[in-house]
Amino acid sequence: MYTKNLIRALSVLTPLALLASGCGGGSDQDSEEAGLSGMVAIDGSSTVFPISEAMAEEFQIANPGVRVTVGISGTGGGFKKFCAGETDISDASRPIKPTEIELCAENGVEAIEIPVAWDGLTVVRNPANDWATCMTVDELARLWQPGSTIQRWNQIRSDWPDEEIVLYGPDTDSGTFDYFTDAIVGEEDASRDDYTASADDNVLVVGVEGDAGSIGYFGFAYYEESSDRLGAVAVDNGAGCVAPSRTTIENGTYAPLSRPMFIYVKPNALAKPQVRAFVEFYLNNATALVPEVGYVPFLDERYEELLGGLPAGM
Repeated sequence: MYTKNLIRALSVLTPLALLASGCGGGSDQDSEEAGLSGMVAIDGSSTVFPISEAMAEEFQIANPGVRVTVGISGTGGGFKKFCAGETDISDASRPIKPTEIELCAENGVEAIEIPVAWDGLTVVRNPANDWATCMTVDELARLWQPGSTIQRWNQIRSDWPDEEIVLYGPDTDSGTFDYFTDAIVGEEDASRDDYTASADDNVLVVGVEGDAGSIGYFGFAYYEESSDRLGAVAVDNGAGCVAPSRTTIENGTYAPLSRPMFIYVKPNALAKPQVRAFVEFYLNNATALVPEVGYVPFLDERYEELLGGLPAGM
């Protein structure tokens, strides 16, 4: 069962927040409707990418006449494309910002927010690092805050080795960057800038794996897939060390780095049969496919509520 904090987070962001007016109702359209064709364009978060990629692959098997493209320009980059009318769906590892809503409105673009799964943003270390197996939120904040002068491990704890720290993390277009800075440093976008940044989490995995003194952070699915090559850093938020796992993410004990993930879709895109079918397929198959790519699904009832909240055909 979700903890109170996670329930509050989900209730604030959902159910299915229609960020612009004009739609209501529901639909029972079958995602495998015969004769579907056309394109579904998706871009955005590299964290949400594995889910959308898995959905796209399975959907195209069931609907060979539809082509689904999934890009990874980061949450912020994805919203830029979405608001410019270049995509139907935007993957996001954080809620859309007021400035992004304004940008969309300027271009006549509306957005429907659909939460799709839980993630546990994971702090990772090189496997040669056998000392930083747990860090407090304060230690992580001192390491990553703007202007941090920490360059060596023994500057965090005196009994840790006098070895250089090499930092890896998402770039500033990433929703993971936004979330981490807010949850750990205490202010969104507040971060030291002397680290290797990338919008592609696979690049970060390779970086941390290759540097003995390295530490970084990205979505849980990328850690789980690489857990034989990387070590996770448990986080102490005042209640002891808690390592990321599907259980601790789901029950909310992996705090403050458990978070919901989203897709955003345009109401006028839902008027396209192939887009509506894809979104319905996404929600109908989330319970099965989300765990396969390393994330934590909601309860079945939640996906049923989200399906029932989809705007009627327009």
